[in-house]
Amino acid sequence: MVRVAIDIGGTFTDVVAETSDGISSIKVLTTPQAPNKAAIDGVDRILCDLSLTYQDISTIVHGTTLATNALIERSGAKTALVTTAGFRDVLEMRYEKRFEQYALDIEMPEPLVPRPLRFGIKERILADGSVLEAPQDDEIDVLAAHLHDQQVKAVAVGFLHSYRNSSHEAYVANRLGELFGGDVTICQSAEVAGEIREYERFSTVCANAYVRPLMSRYLAQLQSQLQTRGFSGSLMMMLSGGGLTTIDQAMRFPIRLVESGPAGGVALAAYVAREMGSNKTLSLDIGGTTAKICFIENGLPQTTRRFEVARAWRNMKGSGLPIRVPTVELVEIGAGGGSIARVDALGRLNVGPKSAGSIPGPAAYGRGGNDATITDAHLATGNIDADGFAGGVIKLTPELASSAIGEHIQKSLGIDRVEAAAAGIIELADETMANAARVHGIELGLDVTRFDLLVSGGGGAVHAARIAEKLGISRIIVPQNAGVGSAVGFLRSPVAFESAISVTTRIDEVDVEFLGKLISEQLSYVRKIVAEAVSMDRIIMATKVDMRYQGQGLELTLDINGVLDLAELEISFLNCYEAQVGFLMQDIPIEIVTISVSARELRELDKPVMSKKVPGTGEAKRNIYDLKAQDFLEYCVIRRSALDGAVHSGPTVVSEDQTTTLVRPDWSVQLSDTGHLVLERSML
Repeated sequence: MVRVAIDIGGTFTDVVAETSDGISSIKVLTTPQAPNKAAIDGVDRILCDLSLTYQDISTIVHGTTLATNALIERSGAKTALVTTAGFRDVLEMRYEKRFEQYALDIEMPEPLVPRPLRFGIKERILADGSVLEAPQDDEIDVLAAHLHDQQVKAVAVGFLHSYRNSSHEAYVANRLGELFGGDVTICQSAEVAGEIREYERFSTVCANAYVRPLMSRYLAQLQSQLQTRGFSGSLMMMLSGGGLTTIDQAMRFPIRLVESGPAGGVALAAYVAREMGSNKTLSLDIGGTTAKICFIENGLPQTTRRFEVARAWRNMKGSGLPIRVPTVELVEIGAGGGSIARVDALGRLNVGPKSAGSIPGPAAYGRGGNDATITDAHLATGNIDADGFAGGVIKLTPELASSAIGEHIQKSLGIDRVEAAAAGIIELADETMANAARVHGIELGLDVTRFDLLVSGGGGAVHAARIAEKLGISRIIVPQNAGVGSAVGFLRSPVAFESAISVTTRIDEVDVEFLGKLISEQLSYVRKIVAEAVSMDRIIMATKVDMRYQGQGLELTLDINGVLDLAELEISFLNCYEAQVGFLMQDIPIEIVTISVSARELRELDKPVMSKKVPGTGEAKRNIYDLKAQDFLEYCVIRRSALDGAVHSGPTVVSEDQTTTLVRPDWSVQLSDTGHLVLERSML
């Protein structure tokens, strides 16, 4: 049976089919107004190429940026928030601090729910979970009538301390559901993000409600179109945390899909890192719109349960909407192939974050775009070939690329050659990505020079060598099928689900029996979700605990192995705290803040599946402009399928349908036994 992956990005939609003969892939331009159209077109084309039908597909795995785009573009449903009386302004009070101390013109993101659609009702649960005041039916009924008059399409219910006792949320949500008769989406914060900190919990449930009608329609439509064509297998969705889930769970918690596309690139990087024995790996996925960075150690990516979307001010941390769901620890940079280059009012060259996308796309696409982009710069310097770009999806026009760069960049900067201006665009993009990796590594306390650079996405391999030079990295891995890496990563991901609950109890006051029962209930909950797609004997469970010194904001995550042993947990926390901070606190109680449990499919490291072989065409020559030499250098061009394991010294170009690997001078490239390219730098 055939397994298919679909990754809808901002510029291209990637479709990958895995059969017993190998992996085949195709790129089609994304159709922003109807993203399912490009997805279906891509599957149609790849099945036609393989002489297969939809009946031959056992599983389709899908990732999309649709939820992310809805949050950024504010194109979701008209949403209301029902909360505890007196707390409707939590969404605008945020953290009650400035994310940029000295900037007077900072912009806060507008709440997804405007103030007139935020309502407080009389109810109150205390911090210990006890009920002070129960909600009243008459108040709920009046509220429902008002929401109906306002033509609200989604309602987020978030009450104070519902992470400890969710009965009031459940009661209000059920009554509203009965009154609306299923015409309005209703989400409960305790189900979406049942953790302490009301602002982040309210923000998350509002975001989930905001995108759920849109995502439910899209997924239902996609599922219907696939079934109409004869597909009867499993449709799975990629989660932001790197696992897969069923279509029903995706419709219920669409906010967990926000980083699903980028998570696929990280999943591939983690898989290949384990396969190649790379214990320290920097994943860099460069697509048509953005570049994504993630650090991976011992084959496991950095993860978090807190991130931001739709940053409103200079892409600065703190200026976005906080989301509390499991996700891989990513940094996104507006430096994809479609990122637009411009000269600002001060005469400085800037690249990104605005992108030309797929419509109209870079100037070289010949689809009406006039802005100079990174793709145009690569074409003007000779880094990429006009023929066969993205597997022949679109033919590039070098003259249009040179014209756009000449008009918008070369003349404004007073540079003699178009190629030099193009090389400057690429150099600035490389520095932007390298600096983001450098800073993120410092934030995590990691020495980036000790990492391998593993690249994916259509642009990863062409930028890799220069970025590695800037970071002091001497080894690069370019996986097979790197150009459609996120889609391949979908096929390497297990079915998984994670849930977290807050307990906030001093470790010397923990009721072990009660906590054990709570953990057992959560394990049963996540196991049941994963069991919808996986047999029980192939599910493995994990439990983690967030701990801190009482009163501190720094929380450390520790694994609970087997039986809950508080003494062992305390020792582990002290060791971890001292290693990270450098000292221990005296006479300060330690407390357990949050328990997170997960269930995932047990998957062994799959046998590597090689790309379908395409006959090699031997070697050719290409002149590529080099910024350091300020002239063209002659590169040897080799098809990836023609490589036989021999070492090839740079300057060399390794070409393939979905990407191009640029092997700069002082670098060499070799094909590994597993089919991945390994670039190594000669240290002078």
